[in-house]
Amino acid sequence: MRELTYLEAVREAMSQEMRANEDVFVLGEDIGVYGGAFGVTRGMIEEFGPERIRNTPISEAAISGTAVGAALTGMRPIVELQFSDFMTIAMDNMVNQAAKIRYMYGGKGKVPMVLRTPAGSGTGAAAQHSQSLEAWMAHIPGLKVVQPSTAYDAKGLLKAAIDDDNPVIFYEHKLCYPKKSDVPEEAYSIPLGKADIKKQGSDVTIVATAIMVHKSLEAAEELQKEGIEVEVIDPRTLVPLDIETIVQSVKKTGRLVVVHEAVKRGGFGGEIASLIAESEAFDYLDAPIKRLGGKAVPIPYNPELEKAAVPVVADIVTAVKETLNRL
Repeated sequence: MRELTYLEAVREAMSQEMRANEDVFVLGEDIGVYGGAFGVTRGMIEEFGPERIRNTPISEAAISGTAVGAALTGMRPIVELQFSDFMTIAMDNMVNQAAKIRYMYGGKGKVPMVLRTPAGSGTGAAAQHSQSLEAWMAHIPGLKVVQPSTAYDAKGLLKAAIDDDNPVIFYEHKLCYPKKSDVPEEAYSIPLGKADIKKQGSDVTIVATAIMVHKSLEAAEELQKEGIEVEVIDPRTLVPLDIETIVQSVKKTGRLVVVHEAVKRGGFGGEIASLIAESEAFDYLDAPIKRLGGKAVPIPYNPELEKAAVPVVADIVTAVKETLNRL
């Protein structure tokens, strides 16, 4: 074990898989000598060469279409989209091709590809480069959706995604890139569809994704000073979703707060809340489920307005206290 940043863990996962399997390659804009928009692929072209670290034209439709075709012929492509907002240009290939082919071919065809993309606000990238659109992709049968929050999870989940025979959308929050955690040197895999309890607690359950996991842990530390024990769960994958871990936690705590950066309206938090309301955990609830999400506005360029557009630690603290009638 040694400490790596999230960004380094993603790079290491790709490099280890490429050494182990010649069918794995990476394609995307400026991923070669430049090393990608956020430096994730930096140095990889020196080891693997331009045939396997393939710079592409500025066309997300061409990139995603090439990946679908390569996957159908037995390759295992890893797409890097510079920003998750650009999924809008790749939607036809991902939604109407990658997600549908296995079903339409009666299971005889498969599309083993990963589409990695940085997501979220906090870097001053403004309205067209800062969105959190994971709920869109979670709505599509045939796609798997992964959203790790730590370096350890990112490496293990990316290996599992590359090895999977289905198309996987792999969201990497930009603010998670510099965050460090202990990561094994050897390759390892974390099963898709297995949540992780980041902190044990008995009073309230928080289910959070991506950077909101870290903000929820900060909120839990503050609340602990007041004698409130919060359990923090990171689903890690939205599709498949480990709802059973959340159900068991809510049965224990009797309260649930769901937090994501994506706009609250239509966000995946609504799905989690509905599943709990439909489950055996509903009878154990002692307070209404609370949902926190981004405001229904484009992400502003102004730094203070950008912060105001998404949940912060203080918002999470307040939500938890509201469920406990402690305000």
